[in-house]
Amino acid sequence: MIKAIVFDMDDTLYPEWKYVFSGFQAVNDYLEKKSVFGFYETAIQLFERGKRGKIFNDTLDILKVTYRKEDIQQLIEIYRNHNPAIQLFTDAQEVLEQLHKKIPLGLISDGYLDAQRNKVKALKINQFFKKIILTDELGRDKWKPSPESYQLMRQYFNVQHKELVYVGDNTSKDFVTANKLGWTTIQIIRDSGEYKNGDISPEFEAQLKINSLIEIIDIINIKI
Repeated sequence: MIKAIVFDMDDTLYPEWKYVFSGFQAVNDYLEKKSVFGFYETAIQLFERGKRGKIFNDTLDILKVTYRKEDIQQLIEIYRNHNPAIQLFTDAQEVLEQLHKKIPLGLISDGYLDAQRNKVKALKINQFFKKIILTDELGRDKWKPSPESYQLMRQYFNVQHKELVYVGDNTSKDFVTANKLGWTTIQIIRDSGEYKNGDISPEFEAQLKINSLIEIIDIINIKI
């Protein structure tokens, strides 16, 4: 019997690319005050081409803006600490509103702490979860797939591992530990998701795959 459901946040409950674009806008606003124009459009073009990593450096290079290492760090801080303009996926809004009245819900999310806290606040999802674990609070080495957050969540709900469900999108880290512990694992596959395709080892795969979070209601057989 399932006694609690635990969700991932980025790209599971909201589209992460919107957070990225929101961060680019915050950086763009800062740079325009210094008479640097075109950052937002250029950074988005690079992102949509698959550029990751040093995208701030690459964008400023294209704009022919000279910078120091400290300038890039400043832009990163602005990006991570901005108040994001993001909203839940429609199915996430619906399923959270329904499920939290019937079964305890938890959240385990990786990412830089200030950024993740700002996302939780912007999405207004505190109201749905009995327990939220932002793994950066535990230490960078405790990000998924470290078992720490899964163990803490089980202890909080005071249930057996087999009575827990983890819902996420990222096959590189979301499911391998939950599978080992005996949780039921569910992957949400979205058209915009980065992990909808790919050849991965069986232990990293979720046990179940869905295209809408609404399907969870039938899977765990809860009457709403």
